[in-house]
Amino acid sequence: QVQLVESGGGLVQAGGSLRLSCAASERTFSTYSRGWFRQTPGKEREFVAAINWSGGNTVYADSVQGRFTISRDNRKNTVYLQMNSLKPDDTAVYYCASRETFAVATMTDSARYRYWGQGTQVTVSS
Repeated sequence: QVQLVESGGGLVQAGGSLRLSCAASERTFSTYSRGWFRQTPGKEREFVAAINWSGGNTVYADSVQGRFTISRDNRKNTVYLQMNSLKPDDTAVYYCASRETFAVATMTDSARYRYWGQGTQVTVSS
């Protein structure tokens, strides 16, 4: 079973920055494309960003466009989410997910991802 491990969450003040990491236990086709999602209690899981294997194709939610940047280091089999200008509304548990293929039309759909990490808490204080 492929495992994804998120790290880098924490407590920051509004306007601050955090960098989340998502490391995969092994490199397989199912871990090539990665996505970041977030969820708060009582709310639907929300798409944040996605990236293909090469890093040349990315997708961002409108709510984070211009503030967050997704990237990857395939030598480490790790995907990152650099979060700048954080807002209290960004507070959530952030989850990393993986899938084999990258398709713009479906990268925002959590149901299309095969593997999920346990999540890392991000809390932004006002």
